[in-house]
Amino acid sequence: MDFNAAVEQFKKVLESQQQRAAAMRAQGGFIDYAALPKIVIGICGGDGIGPVITHEAERVLRFLLKEEVEAGKIEFLEIDGLTIENRIACGKAIPDDVMEQLRRCQVILKGPTTTPRAGDGMPNIESANVAMRKALDLFANVRPVKIPGEGIDWTFFRENTEGGYALGSQGLEMDDGVAFDFTVTTTEGTQRLAELAYDYARKNGKKRVSIITKANVIKTTDGKFLKLCQEVGKKYPDITTDDWYIDILTAKLIDKQRRGDFEVLILPNLYGDIVTDEAAEMQGGVGTAGSANIGKQYAMFEAIHGSAPRMVAEGRAKYADPCSMLRATVMLLSHIGRQKQADALERALDRCMYTEKKLTITGRDTGCSCEEFGDYVMETVRAME
Repeated sequence: MDFNAAVEQFKKVLESQQQRAAAMRAQGGFIDYAALPKIVIGICGGDGIGPVITHEAERVLRFLLKEEVEAGKIEFLEIDGLTIENRIACGKAIPDDVMEQLRRCQVILKGPTTTPRAGDGMPNIESANVAMRKALDLFANVRPVKIPGEGIDWTFFRENTEGGYALGSQGLEMDDGVAFDFTVTTTEGTQRLAELAYDYARKNGKKRVSIITKANVIKTTDGKFLKLCQEVGKKYPDITTDDWYIDILTAKLIDKQRRGDFEVLILPNLYGDIVTDEAAEMQGGVGTAGSANIGKQYAMFEAIHGSAPRMVAEGRAKYADPCSMLRATVMLLSHIGRQKQADALERALDRCMYTEKKLTITGRDTGCSCEEFGDYVMETVRAME
């Protein structure tokens, strides 16, 4: 690419982001689930082990919402077509018919999806997760991590639609071998994330919010992110606001003397992706952690890990750990106002994963199957009633 072509492409990038910022300014408020006559929950299995663990989460969800389903207050919509094979055949991250179905739902329970990468022989299709977050404007990725007995109760608010991921396929490589990628931070995008995080902190009795950047080096975008979050924090004088650089934060999260100080953390997209995987590994592995993707009109709940194609290839899919999807189900229930069911499932998972642990998941036939663990969770819920 020569200089003039690069300038023209960069101009298009700038224009698209200005349009996106304008669209954010024009948005209304959050959907009121209590006012809906019926909530439609989309079940989207994805691929790899996704359909297995998503089916198990759906089974538990139907068990917890049985009365409301029978009364017509909750409807499930099964959404197929987000497999890597179908996405390649359509040449799109999310096929048009799948996107149409997704838009019919207020909330979505989504299994892991495969994203092609260089050298694997598949077309360079964008991540389905990234595409869904953009299309439905799911701007906040919320990832809780709890470690009972170690004083750890973290909730990460990762920005979902900006940063280094938003323009990941729109970089430039010049004829002389110099390559550029872009990161983007908008006032609207950062403010709404910070407001959601501080509001969550206040409603849940949290006393500290930590803003995570590398603003000492990446001064424009990270600097803007930091300043905007600090401005929002001033509206919450009852909550302590501090800020950390991403590199030292990763060290402090494993520092037994300091890690218990953190409660709510706000991070740009890339940092949030990396740090929440580290935190989930401390909790017991990425298979134990769920996440929420929150927008004003839609919300999507998922595991934080990938589709594990090796497990499928080796015939071990039925032994996949459903805990990540079950943790995501807790968040889904809470989001739509079914807090009683959310609390029951969370208590059951804490018992099944930590305190009681009658069954062990190993990912192989040396442990229980995904379905057996789902049965165990439901039996535990019944026993606690």
